[in-house]
Amino acid sequence: MRYADETSPGAATGPQPPSRAGSEQGSSRRSFIRSTSVGVTSVALGAGVAAVAGPAAEAAETGRAPSPRRAALPLAVTPACSGQETPASIEGPLFKPNSPARGDLITPATRGVRLDLSGVVYDTACTPLPETLIEFWQCDQNGDYDTSGFSLRGHQYTDSRGGYLLRTIIPRDYWGRWGQRAPHIHTQVQASGGPVLVTQLYFPDDTQAYGRDFAALNAADRLLNRACTIGLTGSKDGHYTGTFDFVITTTV
Repeated sequence: MRYADETSPGAATGPQPPSRAGSEQGSSRRSFIRSTSVGVTSVALGAGVAAVAGPAAEAAETGRAPSPRRAALPLAVTPACSGQETPASIEGPLFKPNSPARGDLITPATRGVRLDLSGVVYDTACTPLPETLIEFWQCDQNGDYDTSGFSLRGHQYTDSRGGYLLRTIIPRDYWGRWGQRAPHIHTQVQASGGPVLVTQLYFPDDTQAYGRDFAALNAADRLLNRACTIGLTGSKDGHYTGTFDFVITTTV
C-alpha cells in the first residue's frame, strides 16, 4: 500500500539510548533528551571498552554480528564539514516509534538495489558527535512503506568518532499527497540534550535503479533539497556506496 508524505504535528516518539531502551520501550524521546550526564558517561565508557575489544571479539563472545553503533569508520584528516546545519524537512505520517536497534536493514526477503550509506555526525563547530541517535525509515523497491512491521526501519547510535553505517536499498519513487515523490530516505538525528533534526536524503540525478529517471523525478519533487543529496559511488554489480555527513545543533 502506498502512502503520502504529510506534515506531522510534532516529533514522534523514538527509541531510547542504549542504557534505557531495554526497560522503557514505550517511553518518549523526551527521556533521551533528559538523560543525565552520568548515564551518557557510562554509555561512552562502555563504547570505549567495546572499541578496544574490537568487532571480532564481540562477535566471538556473543555469537552475533557487531552492533551497528560500533561501526569503525575512519575520519578524514581535515573533516569535510562546513558548519552549516543540515536542512530540515517534513517528517510525514509514516514514522513508527521503537524501531529495531540495527544498522543493517537487509533481510532475506529484501529486494532492490543495495546501498551502503556511511558518514559522520558533526556539531556546528565541526566536532564529531559520538552516541548520537539516528533513525532511518524508507519505502521499498515498489514505493511501499511497511506500516504493519519494521521492514526498512531501524535506529542506531554513532560510534566513538561520530560515525554511522547503514546497509539498506535505494527506495523507489511513489505518488502521494505532495505529488510524485523522488526516491528518498527519512532520517531523524539527535544528540543527547539537543533538538531533533528531521530531514530526508535524496539521490543524484545519474542514479540508476528500477529503470527510473532520477533526474526527472528530482526536478519534479517540490520537497527536494539538493543540499541533502547523498554522494554515490558505483554502481558496481548493482550495489552502490553512499556518503552523507550530518551537521546538527546540540542545544535546544
